[in-house]
Amino acid sequence: MGCDGGTIPKRHELVKGPKKVEKVDKDAELVAQWNYCTLSQEILRRPIVACELGRLYNKDAVIEFLLDKSSEKALGKAASHIKSIKNVTELRLSDNPAWEGDKGNTKGDKHDDLQRARFICPVVGLEMNGRHRFCFLRCCGCVFSERALKEVKAEVCHTSMSPLLSKCLYE
Repeated sequence: MGCDGGTIPKRHELVKGPKKVEKVDKDAELVAQWNYCTLSQEILRRPIVACELGRLYNKDAVIEFLLDKSSEKALGKAASHIKSIKNVTELRLSDNPAWEGDKGNTKGDKHDDLQRARFICPVVGLEMNGRHRFCFLRCCGCVFSERALKEVKAEVCHTSMSPLLSKCLYE
């Protein structure tokens, strides 16, 4: 057991300690929440819906989840609170003109800016990258930053003219 030549091992050399828990990078987790479907783990593509918890989903993934109740899916618990398509709201998102997406990086020789977001707040211009809170209106699905909703003192959505009933998306 190693003690050749008169060496005497210390306790810390013989006893293995508990394995260290790997820490999740918070910035990477926020980027994933805003860029990937919570249910299917695919890149978000239109139409995008949100539940009352503020999680983002691809609408087709939610429909497939609701139709296919027979198989137990590992990620089904992420949407177990969704019982009907009426439990989600389709979002009306504003595109970010500065977002290039995958157009500029076809060969992999260019740096991808993970903090650059696909969507922005139409009022203030803040990017939906996880650094700022965003809210969606349940009645029309319009998405604004929380800062814009606080600054604009209105009872009606400025794009769809419906009353303001908001649900904030998670940070």
